[in-house]
Amino acid sequence: MSAPAPVAVTGAEGFIGSHLVEALVARGHRVRAMVQYNSFSSFGWLEDLPEDVMDHVEVVLGDVRDPGSVQSLVAGTETVYHLAALIAIPYSYRAPHSYVETNVTGTLNVLEAVRHLGIPRLVHTSTSETYGTAQTVPITEDHPINTQSPYAASKAGGDRLADSYHASFGLPVVTLRPFNTFGPRQSMRAVIPTVIGQVAAGERTITLGDLRPTRDFSYVKDTVAAFLAVGTAPAADVVGRTFNSGTGEEISVGDLVRLIGKLMDTELEIRSEQERVRPAASEVMRLLADASRLRAATGWAPAHTLDEGLAATIAFFRDPANLARYKTGIYNV
Repeated sequence: MSAPAPVAVTGAEGFIGSHLVEALVARGHRVRAMVQYNSFSSFGWLEDLPEDVMDHVEVVLGDVRDPGSVQSLVAGTETVYHLAALIAIPYSYRAPHSYVETNVTGTLNVLEAVRHLGIPRLVHTSTSETYGTAQTVPITEDHPINTQSPYAASKAGGDRLADSYHASFGLPVVTLRPFNTFGPRQSMRAVIPTVIGQVAAGERTITLGDLRPTRDFSYVKDTVAAFLAVGTAPAADVVGRTFNSGTGEEISVGDLVRLIGKLMDTELEIRSEQERVRPAASEVMRLLADASRLRAATGWAPAHTLDEGLAATIAFFRDPANLARYKTGIYNV
């Protein structure tokens, strides 16, 4: 009997990608993991995974911007999880062209490879930022798309391409739209690791941008469970559809910082730095998920509270070996 086909993951070296690889192996999959080629031969966060996990992972150095790299990655796989993207919102104001190349053209390359090679399922990753500031809450998948940053626009472009390939070619694609994911291994560009990292490094004055926006924060293991849910559900239930994943609860950035201080038993002073604030018309003020469509289609539900996820993230950053992986004096939220 031949071995089952592997699954492919783009963006496997990143925060969510590395957790997804770990979860796929735990479920018995062989994983072909694309890591962006770099001269340091770095596999990113995959290097932190246990040896018994990496024994089931084939690391492929490549780039989603290159069609040949993508074709060789996905050939012979049963499912492709497409997570590779440029995601830092502030940098998208400075280098929007690079976001289009990776998030739009890179997605096009994945769609084309899946189409021509006849891959049975593609899970495409969107973002809640495509909704912009909530016009109605909680936000369902029918909420208008309102892209308020070049990053959000590039992700919406990839989403529309995915929709068009399903409509035009019957491509077996499902889109997952996670709300704000957090947890161990996240970069310092995001608010939760920025705050926890500063405190873990001994800071007591926390420097952030706007403290008013509210977000629906999901622990990374719950987001990964959502990926697995849409990647394995019967095609009739999910293919050609877009699904939110989120908790249905929101918290402001200011209240989040105060909660982190409480959990870290540290009294914090919050300093809002003007140069860190997003342009006024670009700031997304409120995001709150309605994930009922995902629950109805797959049975998925978040399994971790905000406090539980924060406690695990704090434990990660308090480990000196983990904190040493970051430049804790540099923040970009």
